Amino acid sequence: MATTQKLEIVTPDGVAYSEDVEMVTFTGVEGDLGILPGHTPLVTQLQPGEMVVLRSGREELLAVGGGLVVVTGKLVAILTDMAIAADKIDEAKVEEARQRAEARLREKISDEEVASVSASLARSLAQLRVKRRRRS
Repeated sequence: MATTQKLEIVTPDGVAYSEDVEMVTFTGVEGDLGILPGHTPLVTQLQPGEMVVLRSGREELLAVGGGLVVVTGKLVAILTDMAIAADKIDEAKVEEARQRAEARLREKISDEEVASVSASLARSLAQLRVKRRRRS
């Protein structure tokens, strides 16, 4: 049985991550999932939050947005609107974006704007959780 699987994360900007990994953990629509090599094939929705990748015996943390996950047993393919490694997150900028989104939600805005601003807020919160977890 294989000890690694390919993890590929694609964002609108291109391939954000492509490595052989031992395990990947993320939050799907039905809760947290841990994917090991040989996992049963599955398709699920990715929720914004923290992704933990075990590669070469070390944990890597990423903040991810919403998206789609396809697991084949040898490959975990993720299509998402955001994937940022913890060490690339600028906490001050993300905190500012979070505050702007929360202020915007308190205003009278259309349903479409609420959805867009809520998605932005979810991405900001995911980045802050990852950055702050890495510090502790």
